[in-house]
Amino acid sequence: MPWKKVTIMSQRKEFTVLAMTEGANISQLCRGFGISRKTGYKWIDRFADRGDLGLRDRSRRPHLSPLAKPKEVEEAVLRVRELHPAWGGRKIRTRLSAQGRTDIPAASTITAILRRRGRIDLEDSLKHKAWQRFEAKEPNYLWQMDFKGSIEIAQGRCHPLTVLDDHSRYSLGLEACEHEQGHTVQERLSGIFERYGLPKQILVDNGSPWGSDQEHVYTPLTVWMIRLGMAVIHARPYHPQTLGKDERFHRTLKAEVLQYCTPLDLAGCQRRFDEWRAIYNFERPHEALDMMVPASRYRISPRSFPKTLPPIEYGPDDEVRKVQTGGWFSYRGREHKVSKAFRGEYVALRPTSIEGTLDVFFCNHKVAKINLNDNY
Repeated sequence: MPWKKVTIMSQRKEFTVLAMTEGANISQLCRGFGISRKTGYKWIDRFADRGDLGLRDRSRRPHLSPLAKPKEVEEAVLRVRELHPAWGGRKIRTRLSAQGRTDIPAASTITAILRRRGRIDLEDSLKHKAWQRFEAKEPNYLWQMDFKGSIEIAQGRCHPLTVLDDHSRYSLGLEACEHEQGHTVQERLSGIFERYGLPKQILVDNGSPWGSDQEHVYTPLTVWMIRLGMAVIHARPYHPQTLGKDERFHRTLKAEVLQYCTPLDLAGCQRRFDEWRAIYNFERPHEALDMMVPASRYRISPRSFPKTLPPIEYGPDDEVRKVQTGGWFSYRGREHKVSKAFRGEYVALRPTSIEGTLDVFFCNHKVAKINLNDNY
């Protein structure tokens, strides 16, 4: 299968960088990107030989200009700012260094250039303050997923779905969706899982389609994710900082992308998202990563996405029951309730240290507790 034409360069870059990480599974990567191993190794060799230049179908002028004058340096700063209007002095300086320039001024000087040329003001620079957050210990240990508030576009509305690796801040998915229904999220997630593998845990909000409140924690979407072998964690209600990295990603997305999507249709939004995601992962320095790019800390998961759902296996001492329509199952002559999202699935009952109390498990995930001493 050939590369997608609209994002051919970004896909080549993403593939080669991930392929050259320690322990990368080249065969798995080739399958995820829909290319042959021969094509994959061709681009790996070209990238290893010439870097980004090796991924292009034609050459481009080098960024290095040892004889540049101060005015030319200033123009180089403004060119980066023009491409990335939300970037400040530190990010621009890091990007110019990555382009091979040796005459780069300090970040404070770049900020002064931007302010002098009317590209930034003091109010903007003081608007947001960073704060310390938990960080997962390794890539794919925890992903964060949420919808960014919808935006009006040329035809209807666009609902951006974002998936972010907690450890590396790597953007795994940025999808232009026409709505926020579970089947659409499952379709988009399937593509992401095919390319990057499965995370150990995934952190979601408390809204549709992943569970709206304590009474409706589980949905067909979250049941599917649990069946795939990942733990689904819900953020604390009314505490958006629990999804802090994804919320910060949304703020960056709004500043650098969404404001330019209004005249586009959904397909146009997706093209813009794909282009920007490549910049975010491979070019945009991240302050939380000591000005490294997210791709420098990410590698694909060794847990592949299965073509068919694996069978559920319970222990020999488990009491197994099938969940009926409405979320009910029968045990010892009485009806007990779990979420109706489990209808048609099998759950296991396991005794606890409290007599008459049993935990209800779906796969390896505890989903409910029943008390046989309760009066019905």
